Amino acid sequence: MQHNERNLSMVMDFYEMTMSNGYFVDQNQNARVAFDVFYRKNPDRAGFSIFAGLEQIIDYIENLHFEDDDIAYLREQDLFSEEFLSYLKEFSFQGDVYAFPEGTVMYPNEPVLTVIAPLIDAQLIETAILLEINHQSLIATKARRIVKASKGRVVSDFGARRAHNMDAAVYGARAAYIGGAAATATVLAGKLFQIPVSGTMAHSWVMYFGDEFTAFQKYAQTYPDAAVLLVDTYDVLESGVPNAIRTAKEVLEPMGKRLKGIRLDSGDLAYLSKRARRMLDDVGLNDCKIIVSNSLDEYTITSILDQGGCIDSFGVGERLITSRSEPVFGAVYKIVAVEEDGVFKPRIKISENTEKITNPGLKKVYRIYDKEGNAIADLLAKADQQLDFSVPLRYVDPVKPWKNRYFEQCTAKELQIPIFVNGHLVYKLPSIKEMAAYVRQQLEHEIWEEEQRFENPHKHYMDMTPELYEEKMNLLYEARAE
Repeated sequence: MQHNERNLSMVMDFYEMTMSNGYFVDQNQNARVAFDVFYRKNPDRAGFSIFAGLEQIIDYIENLHFEDDDIAYLREQDLFSEEFLSYLKEFSFQGDVYAFPEGTVMYPNEPVLTVIAPLIDAQLIETAILLEINHQSLIATKARRIVKASKGRVVSDFGARRAHNMDAAVYGARAAYIGGAAATATVLAGKLFQIPVSGTMAHSWVMYFGDEFTAFQKYAQTYPDAAVLLVDTYDVLESGVPNAIRTAKEVLEPMGKRLKGIRLDSGDLAYLSKRARRMLDDVGLNDCKIIVSNSLDEYTITSILDQGGCIDSFGVGERLITSRSEPVFGAVYKIVAVEEDGVFKPRIKISENTEKITNPGLKKVYRIYDKEGNAIADLLAKADQQLDFSVPLRYVDPVKPWKNRYFEQCTAKELQIPIFVNGHLVYKLPSIKEMAAYVRQQLEHEIWEEEQRFENPHKHYMDMTPELYEEKMNLLYEARAE
C-alpha cells in the first residue's frame, strides 16, 4: 500500500546488496535457489500463531524497482560495479513464491512461505518478507489471545498512539482485525483496509467545558445516535455516571434517543463496572453499554471478567499494538536448496543448538485431520513425494524417531499455495473480512481447544515423512564427517 507516495524497495538490510553484488560479479545471479520462512517458537508460550502480512509482501514484490536516486545512493557507497547498478535499474522479480493463505493457524518449524527464484531475486526480498511476517503475525496472534479472553465481548484496537511509528499503527490495526478485533480507532487503517472505525470522546473534551454535565450535553447533542460518554475524568461514581444518567434523561430521551454507552479508562475496572452497571440499570438504562480501556491484555481482561466485571466492550491499546508481553516474533529466512544441473539439491544449516538445525530441501506442508475434522498434526514431506492417505501412512515424530507411527483414517490439506509464478502474481487476495473469518473458522472447527488455552497449551505435533527425515539425518551425518 501507499507505493504511489513512496518507493519501499530499499527497505532491506545492506548485506542484501553486498551479497547480490557479489553473486553478480561471480556470474551467479541466474542460479536458482529455495528459501524457507519459518519461526521457532510461539510468542507468550502459546500453542499456535496466526500467519499475517502476505498482502504487503505481495505489494512489495509487485512494486520492487530501483529509481535513479536509489542507484545514485548505492553508487555513493563506492562498493558496487556499474554493471551491477545497471542490472538493478532494470530489475524486476522473476521467481516463484508459495505461502500459507493469510490468516492460517501456523506452528513452529514449518515453512509458512517459500521462495524459489534466481539467487539475487531471492536475496533482495528477504528483509521485506521477514519484517511483514514478523510484525503482523505477532499482532494478529496477540489480538487472537485478547479476543479469546474477552469471551465474546467486542474488542477494538485503540493502539495507534502507543505504536512504534505510523506504519506500525496502520498495519498493526490490520493485523489485529485479522486476529479478531472488531474495529480500530486508527482512521487510515479503516480507510485503507475497510476496517470498521470506532471512537468515543477524549478527557480534553470534558475538561474544556466548564463542567462535566455541559461537556456530556454538548457531545450528546452533536452525536445523539452515537453518544458514548467518558465518565472517569473527575470521579466515576460520584460525578461521571450520575452526569451520564442525567444526560440520558434530560438530553437524549426528549429527542427520542438512548445513551449508547459509557467508557471507563482508569481505576479498578472490575469494581467500577459493577457499580456503574447497577446505577444504570436502576434508572432503566439496561441497554447502555459499558466500555473499558486502559492497559488491557488477555491477562487483565481474564482477571476483570473472573471478578464479575460488567463489561460489554474492550478498547485495547499499547499491549496489543506492541505485543508488550513478547514483542519479537522471530521468523527467519533460510536457504534450503540450490539448483544444480536442473535438480534442486538440499542444504542444511548445522548448529550446536538443535532447535536451529533446519529442515532441508524443497518440501510440502500438510495439515492432517482425523475423521471428525480435527487438525491432529502437521506433516512435512519432500516436495516430489506422492502421499496416499487412503491407507495407513507411516510418519516420523522427530522427537521420538524410534517409534513406528501411522496416520489412519485421516485426510490431509496442503497448506502452501502458489502466490507468484515466474514473477507473475497468480493469487487472488481475499478480503480482510474473509481473512478474519478464516481465522475464526479454523479455531472454532479445526484446532483443538487444548491448543488454545493460555497456560500449558497442548503442543501441536510436527511430523515428517520417513523419506524427509532420512534425508535430514544423512545430511547431518555427512556434515559431521567432513
